[in-house]
Amino acid sequence: MKVKRALISVSDKTGLEGLVRVLDRFGVEILSTGGTAKAIRALGIKVKDVSEHTGFPEMLDGRVKTLHPKVHGGLLALRENKEHMDTVKKHDIGLIDMVVVNLYPFEKTVAKPGVKLEEAIENIDIGGPSMLRSAAKNHRSVCVLCDTADYARVTAEMEKTGGSIPEELLVELGVKVFRKTSAYDAAIYNYLNKGGVQAEEKSENFPQTLNLNYKKIQDLRYGENPHQKAAFYKDEASAEPSISGAVQLHGKELSFNNIIDLNAALEIVKEFNEPAATIIKHTNPCGTATAKSPAQAYLDALDCDKLSAFGSIVGFNRPVDADLAKTILAEADFVECIIAPSYEDAALQALKVKKNLRLLEVKNFGAKCANADKDMKKVLGGMLIQDRDTAILKEADLKFVTKIKPTKEELASLMFGWAVAKHVKSNAIVLCRGTKTVGVGAGQMSRVDSVMIACKKAGAKAKGSTLASDAFFPKEDGIEQAHQGGITAIIQPGGSIRDAEVIKTADKLGIAMVFTGVRHFKH
Repeated sequence: MKVKRALISVSDKTGLEGLVRVLDRFGVEILSTGGTAKAIRALGIKVKDVSEHTGFPEMLDGRVKTLHPKVHGGLLALRENKEHMDTVKKHDIGLIDMVVVNLYPFEKTVAKPGVKLEEAIENIDIGGPSMLRSAAKNHRSVCVLCDTADYARVTAEMEKTGGSIPEELLVELGVKVFRKTSAYDAAIYNYLNKGGVQAEEKSENFPQTLNLNYKKIQDLRYGENPHQKAAFYKDEASAEPSISGAVQLHGKELSFNNIIDLNAALEIVKEFNEPAATIIKHTNPCGTATAKSPAQAYLDALDCDKLSAFGSIVGFNRPVDADLAKTILAEADFVECIIAPSYEDAALQALKVKKNLRLLEVKNFGAKCANADKDMKKVLGGMLIQDRDTAILKEADLKFVTKIKPTKEELASLMFGWAVAKHVKSNAIVLCRGTKTVGVGAGQMSRVDSVMIACKKAGAKAKGSTLASDAFFPKEDGIEQAHQGGITAIIQPGGSIRDAEVIKTADKLGIAMVFTGVRHFKH
């Protein structure tokens, strides 16, 4: 297909000059609108306004520019169809062989803090998607470009063939358009339907139709196991600091399991304002701590369960400095990955000695996202979707249910353990001394088993520790097991039909207990 006439209307001018210079050199007539036409003229290249081509002016503040039969007829006419060709000739419709359009930046607009609904609506592109879809429907006769990354491929083909574009590339570009426009429409629907602080209209929290738009970041070597294929996708509409937005600075390729564990590490350290460190194995923390420095937090976290920390993922909520890097290299037997807000140059150079150690940096670490992502879990043939567990506990929310009240120090330890327990697979039990974990029992079928495991992990450090339980104790046996381990205070949601018996047992054994009224199951 030889290009004789092109229509160009772009909000993103990246690569525009290189494209139009090649088109001009091959004698292609260029149609354009508004700012794009102005930019092309500034390059000294001849351009014809679309309004001149259609004989109809732009109107309604630019809302109507290209919605005209002389545009869409020129795009949709089948070149091999005699009736079509007779019709376009009768109505003086010139064929358009190329469309170059990138859409109004709707997603970037609605990601801005405090954006108003009116501004969002004005950034819903109508003419752009219409032209792209018309061109893509007729892709064997029209070259359609919706991505600046494809300009160089098209111009290279034109240079090689004397102005023509091969059919296989036309097909590929046409298919790409429908992926683009479907994602664009989904972003608009999701925004208008989401409500919250951005949209000013009443909407559903859980829509009748769920549209998901994720872009592939990379193919992975394999999934959870070597016989499973896998890839990693990103929600480009999400502005929250996350593993999908992290930058890998060093080390070999990330695995499927690395990414899941890195996400777990990042979400835990985001819970705390103080310097925090967490050590993750199979999505569960085998040690978490806060301290006056990241290095001390790391040592405290490592002290919880150094045996399990072999081959772990480590997360920090502070930059990795030279002292922290030195501490990691001196104390850790084997670390798979580190994720942190940033790395000092000296720390980065020191850690790069380990050639396979993956180092990830999370940009805009402290940024808050007004519209938090939903939590989604895939099941065979369906999808479960829920609000994320972002509940924050305050001391004023606690209900003191036992005769013995926790001390100020115990209370601080209970609050810390409660924040960690939210990120441990149910049934979850977390033992703490101060603001460091000393034993973690995760993912057991009975709560008392989780208590036993946490106490066994803690050993002598269980004595005098506090206990956080992600859900209520259904029977007294968990309290009795905690007493055997030497636990002095417990935090739990409450809500069991046997709460009275559980409280009575805690009173009998001299254990302080508080209820939160909130459960933190994690499946």
